[in-house]
Amino acid sequence: MEHIDHILIVDDDRDIRELVADYLKKNGLRVDVAADGRQMRAFVASNAVDLIVLDIMMPGDDGLVLCRELRAGKHKATPIIMLTARSEETDRVVGLEMGADDYLAKPFAARELLARIKSVLRRTRMLPPNLQVSEAGRLLRFGPWRLDTSERHLLAPDGMVVTLSGAEYRLLRVFVDHPQRVLNRDQLLSLTQGREAEIFDRSIDLLVSRLRQRLDDDAREPRYIKTIRSEGYVFSMPVEIEEARP
Repeated sequence: MEHIDHILIVDDDRDIRELVADYLKKNGLRVDVAADGRQMRAFVASNAVDLIVLDIMMPGDDGLVLCRELRAGKHKATPIIMLTARSEETDRVVGLEMGADDYLAKPFAARELLARIKSVLRRTRMLPPNLQVSEAGRLLRFGPWRLDTSERHLLAPDGMVVTLSGAEYRLLRVFVDHPQRVLNRDQLLSLTQGREAEIFDRSIDLLVSRLRQRLDDDAREPRYIKTIRSEGYVFSMPVEIEEARP
């Protein structure tokens, strides 16, 4: 049976919920809605969803709180698109820092949200073909760290598992597949998110900052992800492919 993507819309505005839900259903998606954090928690506790559309400005726990909560729980890998007020760039920045996969500013056209949903789902499920490496060697080693491409998580030098969000994994995968090569922000955004950069788009810089934190990499003197002024970033550590584990 063909899988029908299941989308959860979390927004306190009834008109937006109904408009978006109707449009997405007409375009072949399965859709449920929640008006606030309480309803969202109750729904995801007993239902699997493929993507969550989460409004930031809501009474009670806002979207940022809920995004952080989702990323800390069993839904840490579920893609999230944040809905933000057009003037609130700070909210978009914080949302990306907390692990949102994309954002869309209000007011928006339902067809634009549909396009973003399809794009996020597509890039979450597969890397572009030009980024594939041999999956026979499931562990990619750089320095004392290893990236498990099967489980999609990072293994620290002491063997502890470091969980990565979907966006963090995709960006790190791009870096380790292209070590010691300068990649500009437009290239990184295209390879990891399948879209062109918008004016003042800081999503790649925020992801790089989060990856450095995961790798205990000092931003002032990084060992792994170095900033090349006016050009972009380079993953400076050699990468080795380990043999597949039995």
